[in-house]
Amino acid sequence: MPAARLLAVDDDPDTLALVSVMFEREGYEVETTTSPEEALEWVATRDYDAVLTDLGMTPIGGIELCERFLGTRPYLPIVVVTGQASLDVAVAALRAGAYDFVTKPVDSKLLAASVSRAVQNHRLHDEIKRLQRVVDEGAESTLVLGKSSSMRRVHELVDRVSPSDASVLIWGETGTGKELVARSIHAQSRRKKGPFIALNCAAVPANLLESELFGHARGAFTDAKIQRTGLFVQASGGTFFLDEIGEMPLEMQAKLLRALQERKVRPVGANIEIPFDARIVAATNRDLEEEIYHKRFREDLYYRINVVKIDLPPLRERARDILDLASHFLGEFSKRNGREPLTLSQPAAEKLMKYDWPGNVRELENSIERAVAMARFDQVTVEDLPERIRAYTTNRVVVSAEDPAEIVSLEILEKRYLLRVLQLVGGNKSRAAQLLGLDRRTLYRKLDRYRELSENATLPSQE
Repeated sequence: MPAARLLAVDDDPDTLALVSVMFEREGYEVETTTSPEEALEWVATRDYDAVLTDLGMTPIGGIELCERFLGTRPYLPIVVVTGQASLDVAVAALRAGAYDFVTKPVDSKLLAASVSRAVQNHRLHDEIKRLQRVVDEGAESTLVLGKSSSMRRVHELVDRVSPSDASVLIWGETGTGKELVARSIHAQSRRKKGPFIALNCAAVPANLLESELFGHARGAFTDAKIQRTGLFVQASGGTFFLDEIGEMPLEMQAKLLRALQERKVRPVGANIEIPFDARIVAATNRDLEEEIYHKRFREDLYYRINVVKIDLPPLRERARDILDLASHFLGEFSKRNGREPLTLSQPAAEKLMKYDWPGNVRELENSIERAVAMARFDQVTVEDLPERIRAYTTNRVVVSAEDPAEIVSLEILEKRYLLRVLQLVGGNKSRAAQLLGLDRRTLYRKLDRYRELSENATLPSQE
């Protein structure tokens, strides 16, 4: 993100020099002037993220300057510095459109915090305006994938792997959009004119999964009144998406491996094998390397499906995408409900940005659908959002002890920190090991030892 641009206006050159040094150290681009007239000209012709101005200047005072600034740039935040610490002066400044005011003698930390908030406010407003333009122009379906740096890497990987026939494994927490990525791979492949067949392995009972995948002959079992073609064969010429493959029983994994190796399937109750020609894309929210470690997933099957792996980051790790996605869903659900496209109010946008999104993109989509249904005006307000988002506050991270007087061993301290990292990555131990700089098996051994430290120690869910 480019450096914030700050304009400082004061009739005292020494004050401007101090302000310039202070904010340049904070990474701002600072322009200064002792002339209110020059400041008005600059604001009219240049872009700034915030203005810092003294109140007592001539011939144009700070109050009048605020009003004239905002006549040119209505949403430009202005922080006023005044030596008159009275309620009347504060009210006059705010009525003139000032974002905030700071009294002399100036506390540098308070001034820095005020300007920082002003810049954030301005950039958030600009982002909301940009997103409204996206809605007005018609959002592309690919927008759902996001445009953050982490998602750009996903886009690049999808673009590179799509033209081939290599098997792809997509890892991501529930709700991150794994099927959307699979469909994007199919749409960009040479098989795009063929079928896209999807199966959620967790949704099919174990005793029916083989018949679903491979098909069955007539009379193969009690309810098999007709012959049925399996999904592998149905997907021939296209892509077969095996969602939540980590939930597949071990016995079925062995049969799946053989089918992938031979490129043939034997329907249940049949004596013949049927060839298929489908590209395999699989997805899981489980850490399959850990599942292999615990003998719950076949290592040979893992390497068969994991020719190329795509890791989908959770929404909390790509905050830049939140407003893009919200805008996309606003346009989609407004149109579906026969309404003019709604926009996000700034307070509502701030709430969305602060929320942790444990349900990822799917939760955001459901929240925006609810907000559109509840909205009474042409903007979504905080009151239109679900209660869990309105009431959300960031959890305090406690690594050492609840009681500051408690002294704990390094082993317990390490355990608490490790469990916190695991929680933040959704229980993915391979990802946690990478962040912690540990070998995966070393991490597993530590976790096994930590279980013995306390009967109350629980690991984050893998779901």
